[in-house]
Amino acid sequence: MYPGKWAAELPNKPAAINSLTGEELSYADLDERSNRLAQLLWNLGLRPGDHISVFMENNLRYFEVIWAALRSGLYLTTVNRYLTGEEAGYIIDNSQSRVTITSKHLAEVGRELPPHATHCHTWLMTDGVEEGYSSYEETISQYPAEELDEQPAGTFMLYSSGTTGRPKGISRPLSGRAINEDAGPIAALLKAMWGFDERTTYLSPAPLYHTAPISFCTGTQALGGTVVLMPRFDPIGALRAIQDFGVTHSQWVPTMFTRMIKLPEEELSAFDLSSHRFAIHAAAPCPLGVKQKMLDWWGPIIHEYYGGTELNGITLASPEEWLTHPGTVGRSILGTIHICDDEGQELPPGEAGIVYFELPEMNFSYHKDETKTRDAQHPKHPNWTALGDVGYVDEEGFLFLTDRATFMIISGGVNIYPQEIEDAMIMHPSVADVAVIGVPNEEMGEEVKAVVQTVSGVEASDALAEELLTYARENIAHYKCPRSLDFMDELPRLPTGKLYKRLIKDTYWGRTGSKIV
Repeated sequence: MYPGKWAAELPNKPAAINSLTGEELSYADLDERSNRLAQLLWNLGLRPGDHISVFMENNLRYFEVIWAALRSGLYLTTVNRYLTGEEAGYIIDNSQSRVTITSKHLAEVGRELPPHATHCHTWLMTDGVEEGYSSYEETISQYPAEELDEQPAGTFMLYSSGTTGRPKGISRPLSGRAINEDAGPIAALLKAMWGFDERTTYLSPAPLYHTAPISFCTGTQALGGTVVLMPRFDPIGALRAIQDFGVTHSQWVPTMFTRMIKLPEEELSAFDLSSHRFAIHAAAPCPLGVKQKMLDWWGPIIHEYYGGTELNGITLASPEEWLTHPGTVGRSILGTIHICDDEGQELPPGEAGIVYFELPEMNFSYHKDETKTRDAQHPKHPNWTALGDVGYVDEEGFLFLTDRATFMIISGGVNIYPQEIEDAMIMHPSVADVAVIGVPNEEMGEEVKAVVQTVSGVEASDALAEELLTYARENIAHYKCPRSLDFMDELPRLPTGKLYKRLIKDTYWGRTGSKIV
């Protein structure tokens, strides 16, 4: 299923709505414009298996680009709109995209892209135009709003966030099916697990360039539902959107939950959320205290899943399963879980190690990076793959994540996982965000440091630092507790919820001590 089906059956129904302005994109318009763009791409010589990129803020035109690629057998790369020109240009060039579509809103960075992306020969800009770009609206208007003679299903080639190095494209083969033959695996999952269908109104508060939002949005539209797109997340705006648009389904990251539960009580209770039936979250493990508060507030509608862009495995945890197994990210619905030590030996239940998923065969690769592809594979079982997460399974097969392997702190030979410390400290009422890292220690190798962003209106001070360190000692085993604490005005966290912890850590290597920054 795809917009053509719903344009015929429900032409005036909104495929997407801008939550801030109320602007709507109907299924008829989505079908027409994605057809015109598909015709343009064909005329430019692009054929199934070729690549295009989109570099855009959360904009209704985004969906036209998505469906033009998906109904043309193309690979679509969505580029992080917060990147610099050099960083975004690298992704466009590395993906070998021949066409890039951006917006006037991002013109300042857009002007810097072409010199960094020599494979790209066509540059389109919506909502206005800059030198070196053609008008998206004027260009596609010259092409017929008719379906291509053949419409093989395309797919995404998305890039890793690059929090630990250059982003890598995650590639998988095209399905070989036509776009109208089925709704695709993501839509099928949404329908089977959470009841997505043509009656769904789905709130998308996160940037579209990220895997989960773009997958859930296109899955919603494949099934004939309506996407309520937030231009950017803000807690009150999200609650208002649920009320005003009758949202039935939504997806979140834990930092969004944290920001909402720290609102004043009168704001938390000011909105009618009765239409809301499924709140789904992922991207990072949610602190136990934060999730429990959300369940107390919203009731048992909060579902969790774990998986990566690689789609090498997926776990799911219903609200009921999480309440009986607090902290779990669920049991596997795709792939068999194996927990292994650094040498690849499988560990028994309850022991933490690298999380591998077993599939019949490896179903992805990293674009133009054979070394990274091999590094994701188990040393003895090439069809077991890992994303770098550390965790354990219990006797019932529930997976618990402890941290990223790259973030582990080794202090005096003891492994310390920052996530546990962060989960405890975020519950302090003065803490808006926190990162725990290892910093150099001459005797121990590394020592634990906390870097804290305070909530609005709370001033960073030596007294507050001591209060937070005492709070940590009251809630965490002493050997894990931070030995020092710094403040930052704002932690470098992506809108997707991921923390650029590497940027924080790099500033400390080569110096020790604590100071307010």
